Amino acid sequence: MKLTRRSFLQLTAGTLAFAQTARARRPNIVMILADDMGYECLGSYGSTTYKTPRLDKLAAEGVRFTHAYAQPLCTPTRMQLMTGQQNFRNWRAFGVMDPKEITFGHLMSAQGYKTCIAGKWQLYSYNPPDYQPEWRGKGKPPKDAGFDEYCLWHAWQTEDKGSRYADPTFDENGQIKTLKGKYGEDVFCDYINRFVERHRHEPFFVYYPMTLTHPPFMPTPRSAEWARENRLKPDPKHYKDMVEYMDEVVGRVVDNLDRLGLRENTLILFYSDNGTPVGVRSQLGSRVVDGGKGLTTDAGMRVPLIVDWRGVTRVTPSGKVLPDLVDSTDFLPTMFDAIGAKLPPDRVADGHSFMPQLRGQKGTPREWIYCHYDPRPGHDKDQYGLLIFARNQRYKLYSDGRLFDIDADVLEEHPLAPGAAAPVRKKLQAVIDKYAHDRSSLA
Repeated sequence: MKLTRRSFLQLTAGTLAFAQTARARRPNIVMILADDMGYECLGSYGSTTYKTPRLDKLAAEGVRFTHAYAQPLCTPTRMQLMTGQQNFRNWRAFGVMDPKEITFGHLMSAQGYKTCIAGKWQLYSYNPPDYQPEWRGKGKPPKDAGFDEYCLWHAWQTEDKGSRYADPTFDENGQIKTLKGKYGEDVFCDYINRFVERHRHEPFFVYYPMTLTHPPFMPTPRSAEWARENRLKPDPKHYKDMVEYMDEVVGRVVDNLDRLGLRENTLILFYSDNGTPVGVRSQLGSRVVDGGKGLTTDAGMRVPLIVDWRGVTRVTPSGKVLPDLVDSTDFLPTMFDAIGAKLPPDRVADGHSFMPQLRGQKGTPREWIYCHYDPRPGHDKDQYGLLIFARNQRYKLYSDGRLFDIDADVLEEHPLAPGAAAPVRKKLQAVIDKYAHDRSSLA
């Protein structure tokens, strides 16, 4: 058939209409990141200390991962999460993101998504005035992070950050505000819900790095002390209230998606940036779990991961629970897989998409996780040093040769004998050697 000008125009118009329809069907993505909360704090993971009905329901409706890991502290995890790269590729300093760094905000915006971030920033000028002044005024301000709209605590100099909880101080699209009598997490949640309502007819990406449940352990609006005007007095007993209020706020975000009829076209990811703070004790069934934030044990790195995309997340052969390994570099490729896009070919991506498993397919789950952990330089970070390891679900091999059977020794107190578990040692050592080569090529 001869292609006339008229038929060409008709074909072009049809192709454009199809493309626009396909684009309109692209899923929204809501990425929620709790702050300082290990897996042992959620009822769906067996906690008997805290009541978390909203996240437990989300886990029941979606998929729950049992072997998700973060870095032991917040900035290392956030860097990996936002860039999809191991820390040794783009680390500068604690609380400092390279101003040239490309984030998932930039990448999702380039895919035509409306983008929003609300909650905790802390990636610009982390140090106080009297500590390592060479890092003062360094990092990435929120306006350059690739998000169309933002509402963030700790966006500028650390001494100006104010409260994240009662009477919060925050930066809303370049305007510093303090709201007396309000609660920070309510402000950030409401900001996100308004953004979603405004942009419900176009694809959107929301990144919600929560301020809860990080110290100081302050009263929430559900605490008795809130009504007594003791809103800025910390007490460890408030950690329980903070976990449960975090759960309530996540529920509000989900309810808003339901109210707007967006659940069937929204991928919701809930994760945490590191384990529970040291000094917090939680009950996991009959076992007491001590918080280990900052440590490379499970107490510092094993975190919850709950994912729901109504009508897409499927019941897997093992049910609603997946034992697959996940780390913080995996979210960016998973998000791009979900929207049917590819990352730029020149971008190094260390993560693995777990989207096939969410659809009930086998996929290509990780066989190992690699960790390069060194949060220095930064205020109060001199106590740490470089630790490198590779692990699977059961075994963990450090670069100094220590091998642990985590199932039998969760606190990593008894290294295995040098000749023990030789095949797994060989496999994990190959991972460490591979990344050692990558590190040396960047030196």
